[in-house]
Amino acid sequence: MKKFLSQLYFNKWMYIILIVLAVLFVVSFVVPTIFPIVQLLFFILFLVLLVDILMLFNTAKGVHVKRITAEKLSNGDENPIQLILENFYKFPISVRVVDEIPFQFQKRDVEFKSEIPSGEVRNIEYHLRPVERGEYHFGFTRVFALSPLKLIKRRFSIEGAKMLPVYPSYIQMRKYELMAISNRLSEFGVKKIRRIGHSMEFEQIKDYVRGDDSRTINWKATARRGDLMVNQFQDEKSQQVYSVIDKGRNMKMPFEEMALLDYAINAALVISNVAIIKGDKAGLVTFSDRMGAMLKAEKKKLQMNSIMEILYNQNTRFLETDFAKLYVNIKRKIKQRSLFLLYTNFESLASMQRQLPYLINISKSHLLVVIFFENTEVRKIIGRRTKSVEDIYIKTIAEKFNFEKRQIVKKLNQLGIQCILTAPQDLTVNTINKYLELKARGYI
Repeated sequence: MKKFLSQLYFNKWMYIILIVLAVLFVVSFVVPTIFPIVQLLFFILFLVLLVDILMLFNTAKGVHVKRITAEKLSNGDENPIQLILENFYKFPISVRVVDEIPFQFQKRDVEFKSEIPSGEVRNIEYHLRPVERGEYHFGFTRVFALSPLKLIKRRFSIEGAKMLPVYPSYIQMRKYELMAISNRLSEFGVKKIRRIGHSMEFEQIKDYVRGDDSRTINWKATARRGDLMVNQFQDEKSQQVYSVIDKGRNMKMPFEEMALLDYAINAALVISNVAIIKGDKAGLVTFSDRMGAMLKAEKKKLQMNSIMEILYNQNTRFLETDFAKLYVNIKRKIKQRSLFLLYTNFESLASMQRQLPYLINISKSHLLVVIFFENTEVRKIIGRRTKSVEDIYIKTIAEKFNFEKRQIVKKLNQLGIQCILTAPQDLTVNTINKYLELKARGYI
């Protein structure tokens, strides 16, 4: 009985009819002649209600719903969630579906309405965009079914609690992976850069033997020796590409609900995958006031899984970043010259100059690319029309901040340090462009 009552709900029409009958019963005290009619209407309502209850509760499995999701959600992307509803009743029903989504989305529930003929299936698809990594818990999927009489509803609670982890943007990674394999990265805005020089490294000059490529003949050596001599090349060696991620408080700044740290993590995942596809080794370093994870650069098959698992567990530390510890650890543990893609954020020239000695020291042994972010809100303020003295003051301050960002770029370039100043949404494309440019120019 308790289970029956927990599943039974009156529809709005039932409440309206009950209110009308209550009013008629009150009126019948003044006009006694209508009392028998009201009683008859009440009896008819009781019979219809009983029929409706029997129609909806005569089977244990009237409606079934299944929620289909990926094993994990992709951070910052629209993730498809599918609900499959099947009607086992022998009559068509109207349903209201309420899916209890994780609290992180700040929505009480996701609701849909549909009509399902007898024995048929309906697919409902919606999308969720998480903006933080971590565990996301789904609740029940509740289905409220109405018979053709539409007096009552029966509630079905299906698909209980389920936890889905939100990982760095593997959807974005797969998109760029497919484009990189098919050499179609330009569709995402990645520039086609012509490679300078030979794609192979020179090894030695040797005597010509049948089968050698005639295009590799060294005519100067041939003239000196009097015999055909050819240049011998060896395959280009894999280079080490490290994504170095600052987890300090300056990376907590939000953009379109996501922290800059999450943009950096998503970009690091993509560029690591692209580097491995291009034949290089990908590694990872995270740091803040203390050193975080350090994964040696490799190009083995399981490297991307290791990178993704490490990135999943990275969180902002609300302290000042210690670049000195980063420099000491890199010097001690990474001996081979490597490409370092340093994701950080400098809001002022002074903040960059405090870290400049360590950046210079890193760049002496490695190819360093400093990647930091444009303040898009400042750019919006600069683009506004001024209507008052206060607007002029605010715009002047915004232009000062924007000018300092350009000065940081200029200063780093003067010192021979590569840098990227980018809007958060363009981070991945700009990072790939820089990597391909450096590779084409033979810097790595």
